[in-house]
Amino acid sequence: MPDFNQPLGGNEMPRFGGPATMMRLPTQPTAEGLDVAFIGVPLDIATSNRPGTRLGPRQIRDESRMLRPYNMATRAAPFDSLQVADIGDVPINTFHLPKTVDIISAFYDEVLGHGCIPLTLGGDHVITLPILRAIARKHGPVGLIHIDAHADVNEHMFGEPLAHGTPFRRAQEEGLLAKGKVVQIGLRGTGYAAEDFDWCRQQGFRVVTAEECWYRSLEPLMAEVREQMGDTPVYVTFDIDGLDPSVAPGTGTVEMGGLTSTQGLEIVRGAAGLNIVGGDLVEVSPPYDTSGNTALMGATLLYEMLCALPGVMRRD
Repeated sequence: MPDFNQPLGGNEMPRFGGPATMMRLPTQPTAEGLDVAFIGVPLDIATSNRPGTRLGPRQIRDESRMLRPYNMATRAAPFDSLQVADIGDVPINTFHLPKTVDIISAFYDEVLGHGCIPLTLGGDHVITLPILRAIARKHGPVGLIHIDAHADVNEHMFGEPLAHGTPFRRAQEEGLLAKGKVVQIGLRGTGYAAEDFDWCRQQGFRVVTAEECWYRSLEPLMAEVREQMGDTPVYVTFDIDGLDPSVAPGTGTVEMGGLTSTQGLEIVRGAAGLNIVGGDLVEVSPPYDTSGNTALMGATLLYEMLCALPGVMRRD
């Protein structure tokens, strides 16, 4: 068996010790030689309400210390299958959002140039736009599985085209998304007009509101999503506010009536078998959750994304 990196085990070093990396994995400065890289983007200068997501990657890494290598539910064994490491954070310019967007995009061009799949710890949701720009340069327009309380398709915010509420309007305008291959799950809350989600539907996006998910297993939905995506390259973006604030309060724009933690797992696990080329977990704001539970939800969902990637073996 190849010599794959392994998370540092709890019997080698106490869980509260060791490196503060994702799952206490080894770190390296670039994606060279990796199949998958965990990457932090510590950004919150595009937020519209409560800040703090610049601290998200660090807290997600900290709370990931309880995660173990084998997925007991799906039997996925990612660390027996893929070379994975934490390559640290994108060196953003916290005083200039347009420059930061370009910095992120260039960073991911380099990662993708190594044939590496990026899994990103956010950071507010604007980061998905520059990542998708790099992904599209590598793979062409991609399918999108977008879990969120909000559609994030505002034309502008305070007259600005770049904000955490605009990335998917820009992505659609720029041709980054494959036609008929976008699904948004968990949308809910109040709006400025009754037609707020209609723009998405007009673009051919499938909109699955939170109310459509209440009291249901989402396994049947994900079977439909897999059929919809086919073999198209797919990007998964999970805004932690897609989950209900009862399980993920530490975020900037909370909306009641969201997905349960188990529904979040069903969505990510249900993406297994797709041609996933990247994913992110965004909008964790540690100052609004002193328990760390929101970051733990985020870390677990990122691990589940890793387990859903192409090439991951499953143990009998």
